[in-house]
Amino acid sequence: MRLVTALFSGLLFGVGLTVSGMANPANVLGFLDVAGRWNPSLAFVMGGAVAVSSTAFLHARRRKKSLLGSRMHIPAPTAVTLRLVLGSAVFGVGWGLAGFCPGTALVALGAGIPKAWGFVATMLAGMMVFEINERAKLSGQRA
Repeated sequence: MRLVTALFSGLLFGVGLTVSGMANPANVLGFLDVAGRWNPSLAFVMGGAVAVSSTAFLHARRRKKSLLGSRMHIPAPTAVTLRLVLGSAVFGVGWGLAGFCPGTALVALGAGIPKAWGFVATMLAGMMVFEINERAKLSGQRA
């Protein structure tokens, strides 16, 4: 049941990104172009997402288990670190250059948009570098 729920949730998210136009990098880049032909549609999509997720988080905080019986994993607030700031900056630069974030890139990849292939390949390479670095840190701590 969990796999079906995960599949349905992912498909629903992808449909939402497609219907809202956020899988189209031109809309995202238009939002970031505040000095040119600014496109405010992303602000409305984000506002809707914040409203829905805030309501869901408020409800989830009162629960010990999810609707499917899994333990709830509510992230705890953490300190702002250099690592967080640098990671956010890299995310923002990639988003601004390509017009994709990981979710929209996967939707665009599924839709056959050629630009998404390069973004997803680069994203996966970055994830592998991160994983290798984290494993090296952990093995250095054990020694």
